[in-house]
Amino acid sequence: MSLIPEFAELLVGTTKSAVHLEMRDAYYSNPRFEAWQEGRRVDWSDRASWWRPYHQSVADAVARGVQVRRARIISEPVSAYIRWEHYQTRANIEAGEQVRWLPRHRTWDMLLPGTDLWIFDERLMRVHHFSGDGEWITKELRDEPAVVGQHAAAFERVWERAVPHDQYEVK
Repeated sequence: MSLIPEFAELLVGTTKSAVHLEMRDAYYSNPRFEAWQEGRRVDWSDRASWWRPYHQSVADAVARGVQVRRARIISEPVSAYIRWEHYQTRANIEAGEQVRWLPRHRTWDMLLPGTDLWIFDERLMRVHHFSGDGEWITKELRDEPAVVGQHAAAFERVWERAVPHDQYEVK
């Protein structure tokens, strides 16, 4: 597969489920993270200020009956980036995502994928590759049933063990 569709396009073609596994404690910086570090907070009552096309894509998919789930494997104590992600996850929840957190020390007996990924309808996987300092490198699309199935099973094991967002307190 040479041309990799954008996330929104992949989600539009999804009918049952989209799951996202995040494995890193820090990603490339961005203006919203930097603003948070400077003490600026989201005005949650002003939806137009924080609602992004990503949120609309998720909300549209959820309205069609697609279950969108995200699991984050994190180190404790958490990094500043993860603290910010936890804070801003409210936007994901309001879009209709289900989000869970799994402290890395609770994964010692699990075989896990080496990279972040999205799996769409348990048939198509978008793999994300980052540099050591969290900069985006590239993405690839995989559709081999055995490979996608292994990663989907790993996600489900993480999901079962992870803590729902509203119950996880950053440490």
